[in-house]
Amino acid sequence: MCDLHDDHEHKHDAGAAAPNGLSRRRIVQLLGAAGVSTAAMSAAADPAMAAAADTADPDGYKAPEGLAKDTPAKAAALAWIDRERSRITGLDDEIWENAELSLREWKSSLAEADFLKAAGFDVEFGTAGFPTAFTATFRHGKGGPVLGFSGEYDALPGLSQRKGVGHHDPLEYVHDPFAPGYGPGHGCGHSALGTAAAAAAAAVAKAAEAHGLDVTVKFFGSTAEEQLIGKTYAVSKGVYDGLDAFLDWHPSTSNATGWGSTTAMTAVTFTFLGVAGHGGTPLGNKSALDAAVMMATMSEFLREENLAPSGRLHWVINNGGDIPNVTPEIAEISYYVREGSPERVQVLLDKVIEVSEAAAKASRTTVRHKITSACWNQLPSRSFAELMHDNMRRIGPPEFTDEAQRLAKDLQKSLGLPEKGMHDEIGELTPPNPVFMGGGSTDVADISWNVPTVSMGAALAPIGTKMHTWSTAACAAAAPGHAAVLAAAKYLAATAVDLITQPARLKAVKDEFAERTKGVRWKTALPDGYEPPMYEPPAWFLEKTGQSWPPPNITWPPKRVVSQERFSSLGPDLAPQK
Repeated sequence: MCDLHDDHEHKHDAGAAAPNGLSRRRIVQLLGAAGVSTAAMSAAADPAMAAAADTADPDGYKAPEGLAKDTPAKAAALAWIDRERSRITGLDDEIWENAELSLREWKSSLAEADFLKAAGFDVEFGTAGFPTAFTATFRHGKGGPVLGFSGEYDALPGLSQRKGVGHHDPLEYVHDPFAPGYGPGHGCGHSALGTAAAAAAAAVAKAAEAHGLDVTVKFFGSTAEEQLIGKTYAVSKGVYDGLDAFLDWHPSTSNATGWGSTTAMTAVTFTFLGVAGHGGTPLGNKSALDAAVMMATMSEFLREENLAPSGRLHWVINNGGDIPNVTPEIAEISYYVREGSPERVQVLLDKVIEVSEAAAKASRTTVRHKITSACWNQLPSRSFAELMHDNMRRIGPPEFTDEAQRLAKDLQKSLGLPEKGMHDEIGELTPPNPVFMGGGSTDVADISWNVPTVSMGAALAPIGTKMHTWSTAACAAAAPGHAAVLAAAKYLAATAVDLITQPARLKAVKDEFAERTKGVRWKTALPDGYEPPMYEPPAWFLEKTGQSWPPPNITWPPKRVVSQERFSSLGPDLAPQK
């Protein structure tokens, strides 16, 4: 593993550094916190976890300074973002208003593509067969690095919220006397994510034109990040081949970067098939819902003996029937199975599949499962994170207005959190916890094993809140979100310009990547024969983007799922009593 810094001084006492650079005291503390040593030590036998691990001592690390350089090209990129701030925040607003769900981002993808076309990019829709995915390319000069930016624009179901309102107030309320609910909303801030990335890509392009920089800038408009579908499949089709570096960001509750990893994940849906019948005469019916409930219950029992601190297991019943008086003939339950590496995910997934089979046997139904997405854990880059952090430090935190801070405190009060407002500083750069304790997943992870990748977060939501909430949707296109978008665009653009104007920085990033990936061969975690889920686009969208339907990589129409089960036998009729 490549260590780009001088070794830290080692003290000869009980806390002296072990061969991996961590003090023995620190290792014991961390293993005690984890409660299981195998989760920490498994990296030695798991190449994906070993490559993502790091040897920096959290107690002695100091982030380097002086990596980021002020240049006329960087100043031009940042000035362009300032000049275009109203158009940039307007794009955020437009995508937020659309609030389109995964794989159906018709208006949002077009808005982002049009923004880049106006900046001189060539746009091609249908990346990897996804109708709402596109690749935008800008070239200047000959040669130069090829830099990629990541754009996402899908919303989440059920998180509708009025922008700028400090209490729960859905913008779209779905009236149903039996099942009221809320419309979709940008509770993960992807309206801002895609906007800031597009603004950064455009700013780099404008700086390259103005200052004669040789570069190719590629922007990947990605569909269905919330389902972890778009990028994982696109990587397997070679969409990101040929890049020298990839820059990513995500809305957060703080302004920070780092080089920690994420969890690998497999998303899987189980479909149980039974026999419908009148609820008042249930004998012989086969309830698919019973099977789904049993599976959910049994899978919870995996947690004590089969789920390490690095793992996560969560589920939702997608389809549980429509009315109590009809025994549900079909029921579906979806799981996200997360662990520290694809290999560890597979071990846990096999146990979940066995639980489904047990539930089907007990309920006398049949079950099938389909993997809808699967991604690796992210491969980090310390040298890339250090360059990003130095740029973030020099540019400074987002410029939050009094309006932004008031909204943040109103939301915190509404949620019962301390009223601390927005995070208005740049977080320290610290090494990752050497004991991996799990967390979220991203389909950017698969990109990171194929090209050096950096990720950072800019504060869009108030301190103490979480992504995937209505409170984030309240901020995403309001004063906090606008400040985060402009700051994130600057962090990304400034770092990208450094990669162009400082070949040594790009070389350090690429050298570390080569060292980390020694002995690790990335192979998609998607199953053989995988066909990504898709929705048929409206005719106007196909016409506007120059696409035809269906794309060649899927079967259309998809095969119907229809139960062919029979009523359950109760045995011979009982003789009447005399």
